[in-house]
Amino acid sequence: MASNPDAAISLPVVTSTATGSRPAEELAAQRTCACAASTLEEEVVAMFEQLRNPLLRYLLSFRIAAPDAEEIVQEVFLSLFQHLRRGKSRANLQGWLFKVAHNLALKNRMKAQRQSPAAAEAQTDSAPDPEEQAADLQRRNRLLAVVQALPELDRWCLSLRAEGLRYREIAEVLGISLGAVANSIEKSLSRLSRADECRRSHAQ
Repeated sequence: MASNPDAAISLPVVTSTATGSRPAEELAAQRTCACAASTLEEEVVAMFEQLRNPLLRYLLSFRIAAPDAEEIVQEVFLSLFQHLRRGKSRANLQGWLFKVAHNLALKNRMKAQRQSPAAAEAQTDSAPDPEEQAADLQRRNRLLAVVQALPELDRWCLSLRAEGLRYREIAEVLGISLGAVANSIEKSLSRLSRADECRRSHAQ
């Protein structure tokens, strides 16, 4: 789905076996069904274009490999198509997508841990930078280190908030209380703020 979003969505195939005796209303119902499926596919593709990148960023915060994250995104939107085709709730579909992605990310990580429990993950930025850019990179790396040191739940809350989800939506995605979300984000932002202030005071 990464290169062709609608390729992963299988629309119901409507086979025409009309005869002169088939009632007209039966054919009309068949055409209506095909039209509804096409409209639904267009809606899912539109949501894919809007939310693919935010979902990918959230999945990558689990330290999932990019190809695996892409596969999960495809699975998420296929689930959305099936969910809507069954006529299920349309309430807060953005939150629903993040919740499905969250659960699939946990499954992916558990599977990866079983296959290679000692897998090491490291990422460095080695591009040469002028002095000003180097200082900015140092600040970014320091803040990133603070984020990576946060408890996992706090990282998830922060990542979802960065993707524009409201506190209530984050609570639904993670299955925690609204107060827990607010407390987590406040605590994380306070840590980041202190780390940034500490860096500025050392620079002076």
